Amino acid sequence: MPKAIVVGASSGIGAALARRMGREGWTLGLAARNAEALEALRAELGGGSPVRVLDVTRTSEVPEVLDDLASALGGVDCAVLSSGIGIFNNRLEWDPEGRTIATNVAGFVACATWAGRRFLEEKRGHLVGISSVASHRGSPFSPAYNASKAFISNYMEGLRLNLGRFGVAVTDVRPGYIATPMTEGQKGMFWVVSAERAADGIYRAILKRRRVAYVPRRWSAVALAARLAPDFLYRRFSN
Repeated sequence: MPKAIVVGASSGIGAALARRMGREGWTLGLAARNAEALEALRAELGGGSPVRVLDVTRTSEVPEVLDDLASALGGVDCAVLSSGIGIFNNRLEWDPEGRTIATNVAGFVACATWAGRRFLEEKRGHLVGISSVASHRGSPFSPAYNASKAFISNYMEGLRLNLGRFGVAVTDVRPGYIATPMTEGQKGMFWVVSAERAADGIYRAILKRRRVAYVPRRWSAVALAARLAPDFLYRRFSN
């Protein structure tokens, strides 16, 4: 059976994807900050999944924790990096911006470099990172969030160019609006889908080893429109 580590497995897309992969027969290692939620998910999956509490913002601890989890799992075929935060911050206060960058940029890179080095040594593996449709343009309401997702997508492309030469797959997942605790209560959302439906799309992208996957796929048209929209038009519709 294939083996995967899911970072950020305690809620949202990460938890939903772990459930889907578990149903499909994957052996899973689960990591996140919320120990109680991890234990609940482990029980739901049958109790056989090793779990480790991991705060990705404590970047120096990431390699040791993930090495330990990989050892308990008995190897890793796929690493899914789903931990992330999104905070509306149009008042430009430092704390939410700093926490967003610490999690979505520094924390992501700490996990991605761990997985990348491991897969590079083995000349095989699949790295899956959760970015966002928001990666394509800036936002007046969440500047750091959109910028962090742009970083992730750009970074994943670099990893693909690096690791792809050695047989390692890299998939950049760009979801649209997903019904998760992160989006609860936000206004102006459309085409909102459940985390479970998003997980179905992500799982198909993993099986097909896609380079870039929009979830649901119709968001690729929105992404294209955002990229091509002239500045004056984008400013009008983003405020």
